[in-house]
Order: sequence, then C-alpha cells, then structure tokens
Amino acid sequence: MRVDLIQYTPDPEKVVAAAARLCYSADPVPDLLQHLEDEVVASFVRKLREMGHLSTFEHVSFQFSIDGVSRALSHQLVRHRIASYSQRSQRYVEEKGFEFVIPPSVKQNAESLGRFEKVMARLQEDYQELLSCVPAEDARYVLPNACTTSLMATFNARSLLNFFEHRTCMRAQWEIRSLAEKMLQLVRAVAPNLFSEAGPTCVTQGVCHQGKYSCGRLKSLKGKK
Repeated sequence: MRVDLIQYTPDPEKVVAAAARLCYSADPVPDLLQHLEDEVVASFVRKLREMGHLSTFEHVSFQFSIDGVSRALSHQLVRHRIASYSQRSQRYVEEKGFEFVIPPSVKQNAESLGRFEKVMARLQEDYQELLSCVPAEDARYVLPNACTTSLMATFNARSLLNFFEHRTCMRAQWEIRSLAEKMLQLVRAVAPNLFSEAGPTCVTQGVCHQGKYSCGRLKSLKGKK
C-alpha cells in the first residue's frame, strides 16, 4: 500500500480560522487572512473543534493518491460519500498478471496461504483465457476482491474527521484501518491543529459506540488514567 498527499488547500488552518471570523466581521476574507497570526489561528481551530462548529472545516480539502490496495478496500472507501473518487477502470485497463493483496491471517497459515495463492493463479489463467474471446469489461467479472487498484480521493477536513473516527477504530477492517492511519499521519503533518484530536471516539471522546462488539480498548484507556 502506498498513500501520498498530493495536494491540499494552502494554509488550511488559516482558511478555516478566516471563515470562522468572517461570520462576525465586516471585513472581506482576504483582509482577514492577512491579519491572522499563527497563535490566533491555532486557538480558533481548537475552539471550533471543541465546540463542534465544523462547517468551516469544509472549506479546506485534501487530495490523496492511493495505490496497491484491494478492491475489497475500495468498496468500503466509497461508502464515505462526502468525498470525490477516481479509480483505475477494469473495463479499459486490462489486469493481465494482476497483483493481489493477501490478508495477514492468510499469510500466518501455510495451508491457507497455499490455497489462496492457488486460487489467485487459477483466476489469472481464467482471466487471460476470457480476454481472448470476450471484451475486458466482461472478463473482469472473474477478477477477485483481492485484486489491487489505484485511486485518487479528495476529502474536505470535516469529512476526513468522520472518516478517521470510523476507520481508525480497532473494529474497522484491517486494510482500511491501515489506510486511514497513513492518511491521518499525512494530514497531521500539514494541519496539526485540525487533526490533533482525530481518531476513534474511545480516544477522542472517551466513549465507544460499538456496544457488544467493542474491542475493549476504552476500558484499557480508562485504566491508564
């Protein structure tokens, strides 16, 4: 898996702070941006986050390049609908010799790994044979969820906070949790105040919404206090 932050709104935290100030100022945004010091910006962002006034977070966006993830992951990712996605097409791009993701649980068991790789090899052959007699858009029906793909994804900051809340949770599926952790690391580097408190609710709010499916992390966190 490779994740890159390829583009984002310049001075994202200052933009958020200026948007918040605009609501209570007669000055235009360009003037507000010029008179915002770093300490003021950080204070504004923290206060907005603590109060839950996150509409101004929607003014800044972050664009990611995501490669080497499975189709199983991409099907989960697009459930986060307040975002924009572009994905490599299996209709127009032939997947000859496709690469695939192997789950950790499969790698840990020699018998499971052998069976998994055997299935992938057979699907490779079947896909190749189908390409010789049907269009790629039809041959792709035999391609597995394990087949790797590439995406570009663009989120605004508020949508990212929601994404991190759900996908850095230990109950999230392992591959998309790994993706979320990498994305969070990237955006924290360029907007630390926006994302300093991003993460699962057990960490950020001291509450777990998983009920009987809870991983138990909240109890361990409370035990450390």
